[in-house]
Amino acid sequence: MRIMVIGGGGREHTIVWALNKSDKVSKIFCAPGNAGIAELAECAPIPVNRFDELIQFACDNEVDLVVVGPDDPLADGIVDAFEAQNIPIYGPRKNAAEIEGSKIFMKDLLKKYNIPTAKYESFTDYETALTYLRQQEIPVVVKADGLAAGKGVTVAYSMEEAEEALHGMMVGKVFGESGGRVVIEECLVGQEMSILAFVDGETVRAMVPAQDHKPVFDNDKGPNTGGMGTYSPLPHIDPAIVEESIENIIKPTARAMVSEGRPFRGVLFAGLMITKDGPKTIEFNARMGDPETQVVLPRLNTDLLDIILASMNGRLDQLQIEWSDEAAVCVIAASENYPASYPKGRVITGLDAARAQGALVFHAGTALADGNIVTNGGRVLGIVGRGRDIAEARAKAYEAVSAIHFDGMHSRTDIAAKALR
Repeated sequence: MRIMVIGGGGREHTIVWALNKSDKVSKIFCAPGNAGIAELAECAPIPVNRFDELIQFACDNEVDLVVVGPDDPLADGIVDAFEAQNIPIYGPRKNAAEIEGSKIFMKDLLKKYNIPTAKYESFTDYETALTYLRQQEIPVVVKADGLAAGKGVTVAYSMEEAEEALHGMMVGKVFGESGGRVVIEECLVGQEMSILAFVDGETVRAMVPAQDHKPVFDNDKGPNTGGMGTYSPLPHIDPAIVEESIENIIKPTARAMVSEGRPFRGVLFAGLMITKDGPKTIEFNARMGDPETQVVLPRLNTDLLDIILASMNGRLDQLQIEWSDEAAVCVIAASENYPASYPKGRVITGLDAARAQGALVFHAGTALADGNIVTNGGRVLGIVGRGRDIAEARAKAYEAVSAIHFDGMHSRTDIAAKALR
């Protein structure tokens, strides 16, 4: 089969890498791709939001299947656009992708179907939101309703910080129209956990759980990022908690979407908090996580293409999905100043040395320039170590990180440390 992957980050590099292992795949295209993806696929410099150009490319290159990586095109209806041209595409339609595209929609859905989540209120008027905010306990969470590249959430530890976040979203428009509506919710306390699941209507096949590290600095300090590292499995979290999350949150949400006339087909990502009252939903995403995908797909023993095809053909419920017992730890190498504005074009060295140590190196923000691989984003690389357990995988990941260099590169040094305490 000839496959086209939409996107150009670390998640998409991992998807391309996983699909490339299938003996059913004869050719992979990626739009727009990056320097790492270009080693496995033919990249086409087409932005993910130019649906007409992507459709034309798929037709011209006799693409048999399209797989969508990022959230923005899903929210904008890329699946509907390709289906209208009878081109097979894997991902949720626009009305189902709204579970990520609108936090208010997601929260209202969970409330309607009694699915565990934090207490909240939503607002479209700044003064009304500000009055409500000032009545809340600290810490409190302020969220822009729409997509904001993983940065539209502020966990405020002072009222001043909360008010500043609210003003920035609703008045300052720091996230554009995404912040025109906001959610203000209680701050859940506990261990975070991510569970991705292959979903086809009411059929849910959960993947192995992972844990992300959002704040930019060690010990969860500093501003939130798109994710500074992940690991899987989670030896410090009771498997019964994982099962409870699947049975009480993910499966009921899939059923709720069917009931609402928005059946979900694709990957549904649950961001969860394990509180003293049990697991609760922080967020849902309508696609694979980044950087969760970088530790989950390397543990997948079943052919990823077989899973996608089974889902698209209504046979996901008949497929047994196998996972490795191996552990995986991903450390993000980020650009100087990230998540604030950062430079681009800095030469990256040591990639071959890291791979020679057995690490997987997934490119998130890279490009080719004058024969060199250079930085081209805030999160530049996801460096993955694998081993018999978290300790071994973590040691291998950091050994590989030490082999890589670009000016201003920074990483957290405590990824997966929680699992070893």
